[in-house]
Amino acid sequence: MSELPDGVDRRSMDGREWLATRGEPVSTEPTDGPWRGWDPNRSKLAAMLEAGFETGIDGRDDETVLYLGAASGTTVSHVADIAGPTYAVEFAPRPARDLLDVTESRPRLFPILADARKPETYAHVVESDVDLLVQDVATRGQARVAIENRQFLADDGRLLMAVKARSEDVTADPDSVFDRVVSTLENAYEICETGRLDDYHTDHLGIVATPR
Repeated sequence: MSELPDGVDRRSMDGREWLATRGEPVSTEPTDGPWRGWDPNRSKLAAMLEAGFETGIDGRDDETVLYLGAASGTTVSHVADIAGPTYAVEFAPRPARDLLDVTESRPRLFPILADARKPETYAHVVESDVDLLVQDVATRGQARVAIENRQFLADDGRLLMAVKARSEDVTADPDSVFDRVVSTLENAYEICETGRLDDYHTDHLGIVATPR
C-alpha cells in the first residue's frame, strides 16, 4: 500500500474508516471536526488511493491540477483542499451549477464550463505545465481526451485517469476496451501503472501515466 498524499488521512467516522481531507463538506459525507470523508464508492480517484496506486499527488500548496469531468464537484473539492490551483472542467450545465457552489469556500478551485474534448476552448484559462491531469470523463474516446489535454501537463507531470469501459463500448468485453485505451494512450504517455477498480466501480480501470 502506497503512502497517502500530504493532506489526506484516515479517520474513523460513522463506524468505519474513511479517507479524509480537511475542508467544507459538499454533500452528505461524514465529518470529524475539520475532516470530511472521501468515499471511494463515489470517487474514482479515492478508489485509486485505496487500491494503493502511486498517484504522485504531493499535497503541496503550489501543486497545480487540471481536472477533467468535475461533475458536481465532490472529488475535485477534495483535490483542491490538498493541492494548489485546481482547474475543474465540466461540460453539463446542471452539475456545473453545483460545482460553482463548491468553489465558494475554495479560492484555489476554478470552475470551467467546457467540453474536455475541446481543450482549445479553455487553453486561454488553464496555465501550462500543470503537475497533475486528473481525468474522469464518461465519453467515447477517453484516451483521445487525455492525449488532446497532454498540452497542459508538465514534462514531469502525471496523468491520473479512470476509464469507464461501458462509455467506450457497452457491448464489448471490458478487458478488450481497456487494452485499446492503453494502446492508444501509449502514443503520448508512458504507462506507469494500471489496475481494475471493480471493488468500488464496476468495469473501470485506473491508469497512472507520464507524458512521453
